[in-house]
Amino acid sequence: MFSFARSSRTVGEKAIEAFLLACGALSIFTTIGIILVLVVESALFFENVSLSQFFFDTEWTPLFMEKHFGIWPLICGTVLTSVIALTLSVPAGLIIAIYLSEFASERSRKIIKPVLEILAGIPTIVYGYFALLFITPLLQLFLPALGSFNALSAGLVMGIMVLPMVASLSEDAIYTVPQNLREGAYALGASKLQMIFGGVLPAAIGGITAAFILAASRAVGETMIVAIAAGQQPLLHFNPLQPVETMTAYIVQVSLGDTPHGTIEYHTLFAVAMMLFLLTLTLNMASMAVRDRFKRMFR
Repeated sequence: MFSFARSSRTVGEKAIEAFLLACGALSIFTTIGIILVLVVESALFFENVSLSQFFFDTEWTPLFMEKHFGIWPLICGTVLTSVIALTLSVPAGLIIAIYLSEFASERSRKIIKPVLEILAGIPTIVYGYFALLFITPLLQLFLPALGSFNALSAGLVMGIMVLPMVASLSEDAIYTVPQNLREGAYALGASKLQMIFGGVLPAAIGGITAAFILAASRAVGETMIVAIAAGQQPLLHFNPLQPVETMTAYIVQVSLGDTPHGTIEYHTLFAVAMMLFLLTLTLNMASMAVRDRFKRMFR
């Protein structure tokens, strides 16, 4: 009887293990499939467009009669809106994380953290209309030269969107710093601020940096806010008061269904998607490298 029960438990455990293995394999095969589609379709694009046209032309007009395929206006728009978003979210998120982990009472933490999580759960299309209908008119009171569609309002609202990610991940990194490091700093006569900036933050810098880079990846990949509020004009400039078009906004524009399947305009979709994939992959790999490096330093 005991042997039969043990055998049944073993079979059940093996079934669960096989199910979990299948789930892991599914995610791997899905990723491989996405990469294969991007590579194959991008190759069809580069059969008609040279790498010099793609990387050295300063105009992106594949949907016009006079076609140009320079990717830099889209990269410029993506970088500009992402930098504006990080300029807002990184310092604000770090300040919130320090307050939650070192100063806030347990009651305050239980109130503030759920509010941050609510911000993270708002659909991005709501953020987009918030940028277009509230933030832009508000900014125009102080900046009359600001266009109705611009990079500034889109970037600021993206900063609000990624703020919970920066604050939450940074707070987790600070909270896991060993308590004896804080006690050691106090034993040496440090004040609370000296303890935080001289001891806790350097010890948590790996997790904090990973949070910043993950937030950057999220900002680079954001679609709806920039599609609604940034203007969808692929112009090569770094003026936040003017409209821009990001890589994700262009993908949305081509995916609306008006572009014939199999044409060069259609294949630009995959070439831009491949650039976006490589950019976010680089940021994620940098995030993991930084996190692992600082983990080894403070182990």
